[in-house]
Amino acid sequence: MSGTPHLEAPTTPVWPMYRTLVSVGLVCGLLIVSAYELTRPIIQRNKIAARQAAVLQVLPGAHASRTFRVDEAGAVTPVPPESEGEGLVFAGFDAQRRLVGLAIEAQGMGYQDVVRVLYGYSFEQQAVIGFRVLESRDTPGLGDRVETDPAFLRNFECLDVSLGADGKALAHPVEFVKQGQKVSPWQVDGITGATITSRAVALMIARSAATWIPRVAARRAEFRPEE
Repeated sequence: MSGTPHLEAPTTPVWPMYRTLVSVGLVCGLLIVSAYELTRPIIQRNKIAARQAAVLQVLPGAHASRTFRVDEAGAVTPVPPESEGEGLVFAGFDAQRRLVGLAIEAQGMGYQDVVRVLYGYSFEQQAVIGFRVLESRDTPGLGDRVETDPAFLRNFECLDVSLGADGKALAHPVEFVKQGQKVSPWQVDGITGATITSRAVALMIARSAATWIPRVAARRAEFRPEE
């Protein structure tokens, strides 16, 4: 209609909006990085403390522990308890400062994700004498049964990892069997309904024991408490 003014829709300035979004993103990123840097030392301390507590749990009778690094040639070197990386073992000592055994870490794929475990090795018994899951993100109620199932945990009260006559390999490799089929002390009885994770745990301990037991057994005298 004639005489009616034409009104244009107001336009939103693009630059101020872009500048605001970038500023908010930068602030959020800075807050996330700051929070990570502030909490990282706390998380690391808690992780080390949990590991040290687990060492005493997988070595019944141990009251104190000391961290060592063992290289591929078998050389044993004491290291600080907060050490990370390959080749770490944890010696446990009783109230009289006598060596109870070693705690050794192993890891592998569970049902859905990596599972990290710690197991205790007794020189005297030539056996795995304790087991604890350090980290697992498997399906709750299924994969995590390796942490709670009493029958499965009994596998690691005295799991035979004795060496053969030459001392270079296990006399009987650790072997996984289905639940109820265990007949030998080097076998790991699985969990019905959590077969994949229990098999994975048995396999990771089998591989770790095959590597570590021959390496540390001959070095027993070098695992000494702090002076």
